[in-house]
Amino acid sequence: MTGSTIDHLVSLMVFLGAILLFIGLFNQTIQTAILYQRHRSIATKCSDLLDNILLNPGVPPDWGKSNCTPTGFGLQDPEFTQYRLSPFSLMRLLSSAGNRVYYSRTGKWYSNVSWGIGGGYLLLQESECIDYLTASKLLGTNGTYGFQLTISPTVTVNIRETKLNPLTLEVQVLGPGLPLSNATLNYLMFWASAPKEGALSRGNATTDSLGLAYLTFPKIRVDNNQTAYTFIVKANVGGLYGIGYASREIITRAGNIIPFIESYENGTVLLAHKWGKNDPGSNVAALHFNATFYVLPDNFSPIKVDVLNHTEEVNYGQGKPFYAVQIPTSNVGFLIVTYWTGNEYGMVVMPWGIGAIGISVVFGDNPSGKEWVATDMRQVILGDISYQAKLALWSLQGYQVVS
Repeated sequence: MTGSTIDHLVSLMVFLGAILLFIGLFNQTIQTAILYQRHRSIATKCSDLLDNILLNPGVPPDWGKSNCTPTGFGLQDPEFTQYRLSPFSLMRLLSSAGNRVYYSRTGKWYSNVSWGIGGGYLLLQESECIDYLTASKLLGTNGTYGFQLTISPTVTVNIRETKLNPLTLEVQVLGPGLPLSNATLNYLMFWASAPKEGALSRGNATTDSLGLAYLTFPKIRVDNNQTAYTFIVKANVGGLYGIGYASREIITRAGNIIPFIESYENGTVLLAHKWGKNDPGSNVAALHFNATFYVLPDNFSPIKVDVLNHTEEVNYGQGKPFYAVQIPTSNVGFLIVTYWTGNEYGMVVMPWGIGAIGISVVFGDNPSGKEWVATDMRQVILGDISYQAKLALWSLQGYQVVS
């Protein structure tokens, strides 16, 4: 009798253990199914949100050309349909890719889209930018989802100096992960040298089987920093267009010049006398410069707009730390500033409108370390330049399977 009772007790314990194990496994399966459903919901939300951003211009539709805060968020070009984005709305997004820049002479912070790209700057006053929190509220994701939007060229154009005397440039054209052969190149070369001679030359070329082309400019010799240039090239491969640039920025004995966009709506740009990224000392000599804005239509034939009719100078040590110029705000283009002291010459370029010289935009929070991130992508057009719009989206509630 005692043995039979023990057997029944053991059987009952095994049975209860099996039930508990089954309940645990079933609970984990249910949690996994719920988690899968949540992930699928986030992926669907990511796709819908990306289309919502790209297929409507926002409210008001022309918010990208003013300094107003929109009441509806969207990046579509109001003059077009489908996946065509406004190069001006993208300019107003507060960049999360670069470090903020503080300019002591104005006491203001500037959004830094392009620091680190040689000779190219896009520094917009932060108070005139649309930040991540504002966009989240307008999109209805605040407190529920986090996101990061990246707008980057589909066709990458890299430029490298291979020889200085005479100047020879290597142009490399890359698609998503591979070189693009037989790409048609159209280029613009702006250059200046002592004694204050300047010129614009144009040309075309074709990339080889490795996606490379070598361009030589016999009249341009950049040894001893006596010549400055800005080179802009547009690549066409099977109807896909990419654009890239190189600008020879040097720090002369009197420093260099960096453009800060002081008023977005009015097109006021401060050409600031700087010493690299820091303010120069009080004994810096005068730095001479001239500035020209070029409207850049889709046909790649620049239209010159004079913003200075004469040579100007800045001198940080003599109370002239910057000079204000005004550029047209309704057209995509770029500002070229040539500066010099003695026989040392340098150039910087500032795009007006994302896509003018092929820079990227990163907007939003950082997805690193999130439990699960959904991504989706669309091919978009800026002007006639091909870009990829990628959205990363994640839930702000950390769901996970509990075993």
